[in-house]
Amino acid sequence: MEQLEKAYELSILFDFYKDLLSDRKKQIFNDYILNDLSLSEVAENEGISRQGVHDAIKNCEKTLENYEKVLHLAEKYKTASALCDEITELAESIDDPKGQRIAELIKEIRKNGI
Repeated sequence: MEQLEKAYELSILFDFYKDLLSDRKKQIFNDYILNDLSLSEVAENEGISRQGVHDAIKNCEKTLENYEKVLHLAEKYKTASALCDEITELAESIDDPKGQRIAELIKEIRKNGI
């Protein structure tokens, strides 16, 4: 289960910071983490060794984690998302058109990025 959680966390970081990686690292990471290809499969696709793929993945993980330490985008997203959930829940509990409108606005915010 721990590996699955780590892969999930890394996929979130990848969503935020992938454009800061080289195209090759982006492809390797995408194939291994998101497409669930084996090291051997990625190595064959990229024309490098399994060790090369492993090193690239570890390098990407470290890079993504360092970006998050500095920028905190994923952390801010999680916080904003949790707050939106709470606001939506409170707004839907209000038996008033304004409460429903608040819930609709939160849903619109979510469609546009949170």
